[in-house]
Amino acid sequence: MTRGATAALLAAALAAGAALVAATPASAVSPDVVISEVYGGGGNSGATWTHDFVELYNLGSSPVSLAGWSVQYASAAGTSWQVTPLSGTIAPGKRLLVQQGAGAGGTQALPAPDVTGSIAMSATAGKVALVTSTTAQAGAGDPALVKDFVGYGTANVSEGAPATGASNTNSVSRAASPADTDNNAADFTAGAPSPTNLAGPGGGEPTPTPSPTPTANPCDTAVTHQIAQVQGTGAASTLTGQQVRVEGVVTRTFTSATARSGFFVQDDTPDADAATSDGVFVFAPSFSATALSPGSRVKVSGTVAEFGGATQISTVTAVDVCGTGTVEPATLTLPIAASDTFERLEGVLVKVPGKLTVSENYWHARYGQLLAATGGRLFIPTDRPGVDPAADARRSLVIDDGSSGQNPNPMPHYPAGEQLARSGDGVSGLVGVLNEGAYGSTSTNLKYLVHPTAALTFTRDNARTAAPAKVGGDVRIASFNTLNWFTTLNAAGYPNPPYNANFTPRGANTATERDRQLAKEIATLKALDADVVSLMEVENPRPDLAATGFKPEALEALVEALNAAVGAGTYALVTHPGPGTDAIAVAMIYKPAKVKPVGAPKTIADQRFFNARPPLAQTFRSAEKGSRPFTVIANHFKSKGSCPDSGENVDNGQGCWNAQRVLQAQAVLEMIETLELPNAIVAGDLNAYSEEDPIETLEQGGLRSASKAFVPAASRYSYVFGGASGELDHLMLAHQLMKRVTGATIWHVNADEDVYYDYNAEFKTAGDLYKADPYRSSDHDPLLIGLDLFGKVDR
Repeated sequence: MTRGATAALLAAALAAGAALVAATPASAVSPDVVISEVYGGGGNSGATWTHDFVELYNLGSSPVSLAGWSVQYASAAGTSWQVTPLSGTIAPGKRLLVQQGAGAGGTQALPAPDVTGSIAMSATAGKVALVTSTTAQAGAGDPALVKDFVGYGTANVSEGAPATGASNTNSVSRAASPADTDNNAADFTAGAPSPTNLAGPGGGEPTPTPSPTPTANPCDTAVTHQIAQVQGTGAASTLTGQQVRVEGVVTRTFTSATARSGFFVQDDTPDADAATSDGVFVFAPSFSATALSPGSRVKVSGTVAEFGGATQISTVTAVDVCGTGTVEPATLTLPIAASDTFERLEGVLVKVPGKLTVSENYWHARYGQLLAATGGRLFIPTDRPGVDPAADARRSLVIDDGSSGQNPNPMPHYPAGEQLARSGDGVSGLVGVLNEGAYGSTSTNLKYLVHPTAALTFTRDNARTAAPAKVGGDVRIASFNTLNWFTTLNAAGYPNPPYNANFTPRGANTATERDRQLAKEIATLKALDADVVSLMEVENPRPDLAATGFKPEALEALVEALNAAVGAGTYALVTHPGPGTDAIAVAMIYKPAKVKPVGAPKTIADQRFFNARPPLAQTFRSAEKGSRPFTVIANHFKSKGSCPDSGENVDNGQGCWNAQRVLQAQAVLEMIETLELPNAIVAGDLNAYSEEDPIETLEQGGLRSASKAFVPAASRYSYVFGGASGELDHLMLAHQLMKRVTGATIWHVNADEDVYYDYNAEFKTAGDLYKADPYRSSDHDPLLIGLDLFGKVDR
């Protein structure tokens, strides 16, 4: 249930190219053909052009044949190059257009390309080389063959300093009269893409859609439609693809380099139909929104389109400022009625009265988004009775910064230096434009968003606690998912042997990140102060390879650091007798002064676990005389991701692989009975919410949930996903042992916290908020129970 795969891959790619940062191509100033423009945003979100492109220019005095030459591309930190062979001759003062890969978006094809390739280039950062060969370059390129070279954005190789970063709506290009000083930063600037082919301006650049016939005053040009007619009464406009001219008042503009490239406009003389929206977004990447401000009255000419679930006006041919106006925000009271829709207010300035609750902040640091709801946080429907997903959709929306970029700086929605909101905190004063768009990293995950136009007020309704709630008892048991605690660095890869190529490391990418992660893990375990801890997502110790001398280094390092913090010998580890073949394994640590192992640790070799993460069972008895034995069984059931295409494990409403998790629950029950494990405690990340089949299977087998019995429903969750909270982590006890439970708690130090507080160093452009404390040490909250094992009478 981790969601850092994409971030880890990007960080690994950057680390792989780190050795090239100082490399610079030693090329002389080109006397003739140079790279004049690079654009990698073709077909991306917000792009007008459908394809990436590279443009060449001959600044010399003689024609140059490009036969046997190539344009080559590598990522910002990459060392492998993709090749597009060139052909033809480029005359002095002419430009040659090399078309590259296409995206799924964009509305306008490039001018007829002179050369066609298929390379998918990065919009923001990369390296492009003009090479007098068609052989792929290596590393920083061969100076003898590189005619010209451009590194842009965060490229680790460039002529001089890299050119500025580009975007989905901006290319990097030389001046209109190009010059080559061998300094990319000086020679290139970012701006609207202007692809030109050998036919030249007029023949090479597409003719824009003509504006309405101009008059002496463009504001005298009549509108063709009201905005309400453009929006219509349905989810999509019936005028899609048609040219329109509308009039309204600007309510929100986007002017930063990573913004949505346009503005919202709303009719201040709306029609009488409440089912039609009177606001719309104007996508105008080539128009300077700095010329506008909220309150500007404008007439806009363009083409009706649909993007990200919302209607907009794109391919804009005119934005005429015609005075000023006023728009009062419409009141949007949550929850909306079952018979109502958000769609009727799409593009409209709204105010949401009262206080909302932040239900998820996972996408805040990456995309500037917070999901909030009235009536308290949202819960997973399969975690508890009475959750209505349709009703939850009517009471929630996303607070969005309006940026189309990632890793915003400064951090949106908060005053500088203020603690970022936890899930469960309150937010009020929401005024902004309502729109429909993507929530998180998946463009198909559409929700209604509000782009604030005024400052928000946050209240600490779910304040941090310095330690878990007291649970009493003479023995304390905890369960904690460490979120990939590895001592082997993610970016480094495993040696082979002892590991095979399929055994992929996870977790920290650098030694610094590893130290930061360890500090947070230790702070969490120290505060839990448990006598036995069931751990998940610890680097697999692979004892099956013991002959090679490999030891469980990650678990040993964890125990060593923990003992350094709490006292030598305080904790010892349990060695898993058969941890399986997955990269991660379950593990266990304990306090020898408090509890003593009874017999050897046990597991089962059962195909129901795919031989991947088999359980680990250890029976203990208190170090004091007269106590009852108990057995902790650490588990990490099959995750809900990587869904099969068919069969009983497709998503049935409980996530994928539910049937497999049921089989694993049955296997654990059989293990308890067959091995005669006394007073069993099934602990761990079961990847099943509290009312799902695997949990019911364990309950039918005689186990009881400590958290269901002792933790109030509002606090009974350990994970936040998709905007909703639920309990994926469990401590389930044999019936007779439940009578000995003195208390249970879920310590909310992780699931509610903004990911900006974690140990990772990447993507933190707005400053590093890391501290060596428990907060966001993982993405799962730890569980803790107290047991009275000395009492003579069962309660």
